[in-house]
Amino acid sequence: MSTVKNGLKAGLKTTWSLGKIIFPITLLITMLQFTPVLPFIIDLIAPVMGIFGLSGEAAVPLVLGNALNLYAGIAGILSLELTVKEVFILAVMLSFSHNIFIETGVALKVGVRLWVVLVVRFGLAALSGILINLFWSGGGEIAQYGFAPEVAAAPETWLGIFLLGLEKASFGVLQLAMIVIPLMLMIQLLKDRHYLQKISNMMGPLTKLIGVEKNASLTLASGLIFGLAMGAGVMIQAVQEDGVSRKDATLAFIFLVACHAIVEDTLIFIPLGIPIWPLLLIRVITALALTIFISYLWRRAEDNRKEVLST
Repeated sequence: MSTVKNGLKAGLKTTWSLGKIIFPITLLITMLQFTPVLPFIIDLIAPVMGIFGLSGEAAVPLVLGNALNLYAGIAGILSLELTVKEVFILAVMLSFSHNIFIETGVALKVGVRLWVVLVVRFGLAALSGILINLFWSGGGEIAQYGFAPEVAAAPETWLGIFLLGLEKASFGVLQLAMIVIPLMLMIQLLKDRHYLQKISNMMGPLTKLIGVEKNASLTLASGLIFGLAMGAGVMIQAVQEDGVSRKDATLAFIFLVACHAIVEDTLIFIPLGIPIWPLLLIRVITALALTIFISYLWRRAEDNRKEVLST
């Protein structure tokens, strides 16, 4: 009985904590879509799209994907006539940088510094776009999309816009609760039955490879499977209760920024008609290489600090 009670308590607490981020941001961004604000931002960044090998109109899915989520970004792509290369570049960029407001809020709650999240996410998105544009000479044919989602009629009044925003924001919190509460119940059960140690041992090779302690394994597992936003409840609880250090939380988040929700965030790009295996490999290899490199630099800095203190 205590397992259910503690699990429900943790799930509701996490839903409330994250709902306070998700609800107002989703409401605001949804309403901004029907104002001159988002078009202004799109017009502002359209001239720099050529750096990534993209046409000016490709700014639309980039802005929508970062302001809202991958689904909004993909809907933006499906509304445009783009080449296969452009679609692939957008898919890779959006896989690194999307849902920036909500997922950044989650990172801050875990204890990761704001500048780290923004530099890594936008840096990886920009660098990947530039490199693919430079080194891939193919993909010039027009992309053939597999299927397109049903497009709802745009609301015509401010009340309609507000109600649409409320609907999306409420659904976002409900979706979060439907995932987080059962997940926290399951995690509590695993804790009480001492199965978490087995999970930590299974994740041992990955945690060792990227230079974090085993107590960060639950954070990594939840992010890899559920994503940054949906797996946030487990991550926050792991950091608070399992003694995950700021260093390990930061390294885990750097890894997860590049490679999270690996099943959903990969399969979601199938309607775009692009090869998804290269997309998955780019994410995994980038996550490993970047995290191992930063872990190495961090360890070197700590060793140098110890040497200075000892002399």
